[in-house]
Amino acid sequence: MNSPQSDKIVVYQIYTRLFGNLNSTNKFYGSRDENGVGKFNDITSTALQELKKFGITHAWYTGVIEHATMTDYSAYGIPKDNPYVVKGIAGSPYAIKDYYDVDPDLAVDVRHRMAEFEALIKRSHEADLKVIIDFVPNHVARQYKSDMKPDSVKDFGQEDHENEAFHPQNNFYYLPHRKFIVPDNVPIPPRISTFPYEEFPAKATGNDVFSAKPSINDWFETIKLNYGVDYLNGRARHFEPTPSTWLKMRDILLYWAAKGVDGFRCDMAEMVPFEFWGWVIPEVKKVYPNTVFIAEIYNPAEYRSYLFNGKFDYLYDKVGLYDSLRRLMEGHGHTGDITRVWQQESGDFANRMLRFLENHDEQRIASNYFAKNPFYAIPAMVVSATLHGGPLMLYFGQEVGVNPTLAEGFSGEDGRTTMFDYWGVPEFQAWVNEGKFDGGKLNDDQKKLRQFYADLLHLVHSSEAIQKGHFYDLQYANSGGQSSGYNDAKMYTYLRHTDQQKLLIVCNFDLYNGTQTSINIPAHAWETMGLSAQGKYTLNEIFLYPQTININANEGIPLSINANSVRIFEIIPVK
Repeated sequence: MNSPQSDKIVVYQIYTRLFGNLNSTNKFYGSRDENGVGKFNDITSTALQELKKFGITHAWYTGVIEHATMTDYSAYGIPKDNPYVVKGIAGSPYAIKDYYDVDPDLAVDVRHRMAEFEALIKRSHEADLKVIIDFVPNHVARQYKSDMKPDSVKDFGQEDHENEAFHPQNNFYYLPHRKFIVPDNVPIPPRISTFPYEEFPAKATGNDVFSAKPSINDWFETIKLNYGVDYLNGRARHFEPTPSTWLKMRDILLYWAAKGVDGFRCDMAEMVPFEFWGWVIPEVKKVYPNTVFIAEIYNPAEYRSYLFNGKFDYLYDKVGLYDSLRRLMEGHGHTGDITRVWQQESGDFANRMLRFLENHDEQRIASNYFAKNPFYAIPAMVVSATLHGGPLMLYFGQEVGVNPTLAEGFSGEDGRTTMFDYWGVPEFQAWVNEGKFDGGKLNDDQKKLRQFYADLLHLVHSSEAIQKGHFYDLQYANSGGQSSGYNDAKMYTYLRHTDQQKLLIVCNFDLYNGTQTSINIPAHAWETMGLSAQGKYTLNEIFLYPQTININANEGIPLSINANSVRIFEIIPVK
């Protein structure tokens, strides 16, 4: 049975080359043929229908657009990349090699790779899922060259003035008369044949490095794109006439939207001027009005600029909520940080923040570099899903406790699932179960964890208060010893309410200790919900631990709560 229709966006990030890979060899720096690679075709109708049942509304296919790689596809007319400017055997999906093509790794028949991606879009839509892909606007692979662009399109750099460090109509930034120098100690597996990399004049590197020799820690495999900002002269802006890069990027977005892509997760959006976004997003929405734009952004001082001037629909909530919840999951945070987050975001954009606990950039919850136990995500995930009405995101395998413990290739052993190399993800393979997508090989703990996520998503989709309700923080009424047994550093309590539904949500982030406490709901909160502060109410528990409590509004609510757990009650007046 599918989840009911709801207004809550739940994004499931699929690292496309890993999702359907059932190979379990997992050799360090293994080749495509040794370690295997997932295909578009592996994401079957069955898989998509199961994700829909799970509670997903949007599938984000990561790594779709063709990027630089050490795997040789020259037999298919795709130029070979120089390994000195590629990270990992498979390569980074954020070093785009051709904005108008898809990654050949992902196709069963490389010659028909675009048709296979278009078929995936069709399957996704048939499963009632929206499709999101990455748009990488800030930088391209050092050997960018589009083979699949329409004949009318001029390639990036094709008409640049290469003898000028900055020109408003250039697509790249140049270091005239200087040769690019590959960083020292670029790791290349012994079996990969090398040949000198030539780039003259040198171009600026993607992470705003204006040096002919970036470091190994820079985004050395990428070239910074020029949107009309002169970085070396006070960041002077030159937006009239419309820069060439703006026009090219608009056409690329329209190209993918025309294929049925419903939204774009915009990589490092804050490294591109918000003025561009404020121009291009309306340009796309004039043709495809329902297209969703999500900005990867890490500077809270720029949030309003990118939302209200840049016209983004949603922003990453990494620096705010993710960082606060991560500290709590690691056992050393304070729930006061959650209050500070919503206060900073309240009013005009709290519902436009994308909440998450994992993605391809972050360490896995279960890893030794993070919480070490995937169940420690329970209260944090509930807060992420229910604090406000904005979108929620899960990374593939989060729901079964993926825990990377081996060095996979370029990124080493760092608690992340590799972005750069071919690999199999054993916990996720257990859910895929040879293409049945039924979790048949999951162990009992993995099944229990996945059921928690499923129950939470189903609650989100069935609750009007969570989707559309107002928010009321109860910390101020329960902290400082006002409620006996209430640990205001580890507990977090709040209300979500509409005219039709009122919820009380209590979270205990203490990983080891439960408590018997009393929850105060002050008169102002009752009145804000449109209820009497002198009334009698029934609290019906609607998540995980079914229980009914009868209360008087003017008295504390006696409540026991286990370590690392949550309790969610619907408040119902007694007639």
